[in-house]
Amino acid sequence: MPEPFGKQDFHDAKKAVAALQALYDRNTKFLRDSFTTLAAGGDESKRYRAFYPQIGVTTTSFSQVDSRQAYGHMPTPGHFATTITQPQLFENYLIEQLRLIMRNHGVTVTVSESTTPIPLHFAFLEGTYVDGAAAERIKRPIRDLFDVPDLDGTDDQIANGTFEVAFGEPRPLAPFTAQRIDYSLHRMTHYTATSPQHFQNFVLFTNYQFYIDEFVARARELMANGDSGYVEFVEPGNVVTRTGAAASEGTPPPRLPQMPAYHLKKPGHGGITMVNIGVGPSNAKTITDHIAVLRPHAWVMLGHCAGLRNTQALGDYVLAHAYVREDHVLDDDLPVWVPIPPLAEIQVALQEAVAEVTGLSGYDLKRIMRTGTVATIDNRNWELRDQRGPVQRLSQSRAIALDMESATIAANGFRFRVPYGTLLCVSDKPLHGELKLPGMATEFYKRQVAQHLTIGIKAMEKLAEMPMERLHSRKLRSFSETAFQ
Repeated sequence: MPEPFGKQDFHDAKKAVAALQALYDRNTKFLRDSFTTLAAGGDESKRYRAFYPQIGVTTTSFSQVDSRQAYGHMPTPGHFATTITQPQLFENYLIEQLRLIMRNHGVTVTVSESTTPIPLHFAFLEGTYVDGAAAERIKRPIRDLFDVPDLDGTDDQIANGTFEVAFGEPRPLAPFTAQRIDYSLHRMTHYTATSPQHFQNFVLFTNYQFYIDEFVARARELMANGDSGYVEFVEPGNVVTRTGAAASEGTPPPRLPQMPAYHLKKPGHGGITMVNIGVGPSNAKTITDHIAVLRPHAWVMLGHCAGLRNTQALGDYVLAHAYVREDHVLDDDLPVWVPIPPLAEIQVALQEAVAEVTGLSGYDLKRIMRTGTVATIDNRNWELRDQRGPVQRLSQSRAIALDMESATIAANGFRFRVPYGTLLCVSDKPLHGELKLPGMATEFYKRQVAQHLTIGIKAMEKLAEMPMERLHSRKLRSFSETAFQ
């Protein structure tokens, strides 16, 4: 193991994060160097181990803080701690969380080594290529020599509210442990073909490539114009186009990943990320499980849906204010009896954006947009079943639209305390036999996708201008919450 790291107390958040970075760099370098030495014929009689950094905070008072704040304070006196990974990636986030805790409680924070080993797989720098031949030169199993990812440390008990603190152990300070975050960061790169460092704090999800094509064209135009406030555009393969640049840097992947991501970047991660999650609740859960560890400020679903009311027309918008969850992928983590409330800040931003882009307002806005319940189902061909089943339930729930992703994304936003919303576009009305005829689909997508995406971008820009303490709603917080956002 590396030399022991003594505990250090800090009154300054920036200095505390710098200490976390130094400790993390030292310990991960130790593991990488040890692996390199073993591959070159080093001593295989030893086991090599290094630990994640840890932040600890102790409070002794029930002192009240500003009741308007959703995070940045501990619920009760006690000792709280969390393991930390990749402090450089989370630098701004960590500084803000520690600053709020110091301000609200008047305490110091302690940086130390935890008792959680860093798995060898998570110690390698992003993009590192490990030659298979080098690993084969190590005769003993890797698990005999290094720690490997431990699924017992990568669950969501803290976020789910089911974590039980063992006697004498600290209470959780953050919703995710370091190893859980590392696991998601690696999966995120795999699914999206972009680095986690490029993800922005405002995320749009879609279930159609048409939206991505429009987003890419618009982003490249913004880069060419160079006066939009956005500084870079990143595509799969980490292909970067900088504002005002004549060409892009990087090499696109030979084929797109399962859920490609595109990032229209602003300083401080203040821009917009858009991900094509494809079709289905499983994909929706998978990608939001991972993006949640980056602690984004908002995510919104933009996509197509089936309109369930005869009064709706193709191209109308649906602003979800409630959800019927027949997706089932989150039933074990978030029981279906848990209500998923609408968030006023998101709802207002989306409605204002629709009004501004369409030029309609007030009562006239109801011609093209309806607010109501959206149902999400896991059966793409639901309309082929006995109509007394799903159709009756949809009618009883007062649902106005149905898709396969929106309730999943909203429910995971609720579960992970990420502000969420949904704005869908009616693309067919299967209950009323109204489907797009050949040739209609292409024209419909050309016309409607551009407007829908414009609304989504405008809504996200409105949210980005909002004070974060206002955007992060208290209604997403449970009885006993972590201090970190």
